[in-house]
Amino acid sequence: MKKLNLLAVILLVTIVVSCSRNDNDYDPNVIKDENTELLEKNSVTYSSEELKLYELIMEYRRENGLKSIPLSNSLSFVAQSHARDLVENKPDISEDCNAHSWSNNGNWSACCYTWDHAQASCMWNKPREMTSYTGYGFEIAAGSSNPIYDGYIMTADYALQSWQGSSHHNDVILNGAWWNSDWNAIGIGMYGGFATAWFGHAHDQ
Repeated sequence: MKKLNLLAVILLVTIVVSCSRNDNDYDPNVIKDENTELLEKNSVTYSSEELKLYELIMEYRRENGLKSIPLSNSLSFVAQSHARDLVENKPDISEDCNAHSWSNNGNWSACCYTWDHAQASCMWNKPREMTSYTGYGFEIAAGSSNPIYDGYIMTADYALQSWQGSSHHNDVILNGAWWNSDWNAIGIGMYGGFATAWFGHAHDQ
């Protein structure tokens, strides 16, 4: 595996970091990573790497005196759907659109999420639009749709490392700055070169 290069991680304040390169052949039609063991949790399927990312985030929170956040099937459905959309349809490939963008190739409203956050509601409303979740959702993402990174595979370790290296994303994870209200739900999605985590204040039903 080649050395990781910083390229893209994006939240409400969009910051660029990178993905990790896997020398194995890359198949964008494979939703999960090379660790093929799948685990079922109600109607949402989690890969072992997705569950690892969840556990890493929870461990990091506990190290900082914070409670664990319940894993939400609703937010994970959104997270997994968006990670796949980013890999397959690349709605962020335009220089004006970042990784909170959604394509028009799915059962959701499309948007180009721009640097001025004019389309912020497109992110916030996705859980209520796509699932029975009653609250807003707030996303952090790691990855890039730049063609030069085709074949890169995101890992749980690197996704968390990327977010820890960004004060804005780190604040989301650790309820810092203006994110000081408790998170009561989290969703995890990983597909190809992307990882997404969605946070919500409302409990999942």
